[in-house]
Amino acid sequence: MSIRGLIFDFGGVINNMRWDVARELEERHGLERNSILRSLYDSDDWREVETGRGDIEQWRRAAHERLETAAGKELPPLHRQWHEAWHPIHENIELIKTLRPPYKISILSNADLSLEDRIRNGMGIHHLFDDVISSAVVGMAKPDHRIYRLAAERLELPVEECLFTDDAERNVEAAREVGMSAVHFRVHKGDDLAAQFAALGVRPEPAA
Repeated sequence: MSIRGLIFDFGGVINNMRWDVARELEERHGLERNSILRSLYDSDDWREVETGRGDIEQWRRAAHERLETAAGKELPPLHRQWHEAWHPIHENIELIKTLRPPYKISILSNADLSLEDRIRNGMGIHHLFDDVISSAVVGMAKPDHRIYRLAAERLELPVEECLFTDDAERNVEAAREVGMSAVHFRVHKGDDLAAQFAALGVRPEPAA
């Protein structure tokens, strides 16, 4: 089957999460590599938040406490400093603009309840997508196979006609397990999403 739907992760594919900034903060404050990431996202608090059951402020407080415990000292708000460095991946946004039409396009993200507001009012790109799925809204998260099937259903396409893109390899593998084509994109490794798509036959239509 030919690809008719493109499904994008948000953090790491649409938005650059600036892992280099996280590492600079960790080095500056004597933290182990990936401490900032793990304190936020490798926790039961986050698993509750990303499925719409947890309290966002409590999760953030607990993450900061975990960092201070790891450092053995008081720390400034490192998570906020890291988040302030995030910015759109303009090349990928421009690529999306060139691909609709003919492709149906959506976002599928493990995210808190603020995702759609950030896309609509923070970045002003909501109009580029036929659908946005936040795990917190639907109550399940990648790599649960059900959420990939839901994303395809909401685009009114079979999974075999969808191409999924994510920066996390386990999420890419899960998409393949349900029958989607999938791309592992890593902005910090210099990956070229347009070239990755072209290798799978997904490219803008030639000008008339």
